[in-house]
Amino acid sequence: PIMVSIARFVSVAAAVAAALPPAAAQIPKSKFMGVKLDEAEDGAVGLGEFAEKAAFGGGSSLPSYQDLWDAAFDVMPAVHDLRRDLHAHPEVMFTESWTSARIQSELSGLNVSYTTGWAKNTKAAELKAKGMSSGPGGTGVVAEIGTGKPPCVLLRADIDALPIKETPLVPFVSENDGKSHACGHDSHIAMLVGAAALLKRREATTGINGTIRLIFQPAEEGGAGGKRMVEEGVLSQYPPVQGAVGFHQWPFIPLGTIGGRPGTFLAATELFEITVSGIGGHAAMPHAVVDPIVASAAVITALQSIAARETSPLDSAVVSVTMVHAGDAYNVIPSGAQICGTIRSLSDAGLKRLRQRVGEVVENVAGGHRCNVTVSWSPDAYPPTYNDPALFEWAKEVAAPASITGAVDVIEPTMGGEDFSFIAQEVPSVFLALGSGEKSWTGLMEEFGPEVGPLDTTVTVHNSRFVLNEGVLQRGVALHTHLGLQMLEKLRQEA
Repeated sequence: PIMVSIARFVSVAAAVAAALPPAAAQIPKSKFMGVKLDEAEDGAVGLGEFAEKAAFGGGSSLPSYQDLWDAAFDVMPAVHDLRRDLHAHPEVMFTESWTSARIQSELSGLNVSYTTGWAKNTKAAELKAKGMSSGPGGTGVVAEIGTGKPPCVLLRADIDALPIKETPLVPFVSENDGKSHACGHDSHIAMLVGAAALLKRREATTGINGTIRLIFQPAEEGGAGGKRMVEEGVLSQYPPVQGAVGFHQWPFIPLGTIGGRPGTFLAATELFEITVSGIGGHAAMPHAVVDPIVASAAVITALQSIAARETSPLDSAVVSVTMVHAGDAYNVIPSGAQICGTIRSLSDAGLKRLRQRVGEVVENVAGGHRCNVTVSWSPDAYPPTYNDPALFEWAKEVAAPASITGAVDVIEPTMGGEDFSFIAQEVPSVFLALGSGEKSWTGLMEEFGPEVGPLDTTVTVHNSRFVLNEGVLQRGVALHTHLGLQMLEKLRQEA
């Protein structure tokens, strides 16, 4: 029965994908009711009376995290519905038109003002040259809640998916073949929209002392959408942003916990593409050719020495070859080969050193095999994602009640990259990991039946079997709201 059910999921998803292009998928009516969240009409969500009074009836005092957690509970049906719809309609970098329209529909339902057209793809030609699928961009959305005056705090969610075919483990499996939300950005969107619902209610009842800017950012997965939005003025436009918060669901730590660290949390990253050129010919006469495949093998081996033999064991460096392309016949030595991969470091200086050494090693090793070589790099290197130390210590204390352990855990940095880093380069920022790992998650079984569980939500991101633990959503909604309001108050007192 389990295999039959999963097979049905696959066949239905395939049929829908074939019959209905993603751009044509309808945008459902928002289930949020804007400032009238306490009036659950027409299938919309409503805040329970107790949560309403606790979170929004306290006069000028700020609600506690627990108050916001209770308030978030009542908007969770709409948050879950949004997340699942987004999951079924993933779009890769700079093509997120349906996703953007879906976000705009929810914000309109909340009576939240917003602007569109953000993050235009100014590097389309460079991305295409790298074989990376992208679109025209302009799919970013920027919303504001509050007075429209300083101080101003930014809350950010990334919105793009990955070019990965999803293994069908949930009923709302991707309907866009070869694309999936295998990094959980669908949850980031849903959490921030849920926070917008709570913040809008706060604005309509007690008021907000300043401005909270919510940005829904395209093209995190290699397109540097964050950089495009910074270039377009998302931080500098009035009122200018004075502090920023970002989250990522984190399957590597237990559900309910929160992690982060002061200083560098995620690595600086860059992509490389090496073209090795030789002279092709018959495979039976290798002495008459200049073999780029043998040269490429030597290059790949030599590159490993940069991290293994040139980097201190106390430092971190990654040089990974992830693609090799050469030849198309059994008896022909090709005239060229292509080697692609990534370099990563926990500092800008470290990334610069790796880039220099990759170029030197490649040129000398290929030259020793009589081949010519060119090295090209990604349109935008990602800097390290840096948590302002003072702001992180503040966030540790403020966010502690959101963790089931009562504390924000200081965890090891990761060599993954994040384009929230472009925001953190410009304004004091904090980026936190929201634990979503659970080996046997049963959250979908009651609703959809035993064939959809238990599920392992500790599977790494960027994997076809990645499954989001929806238990993280309520925490993200409440914590976005909590940190946004608390940071505004902090800035107001410091002014």
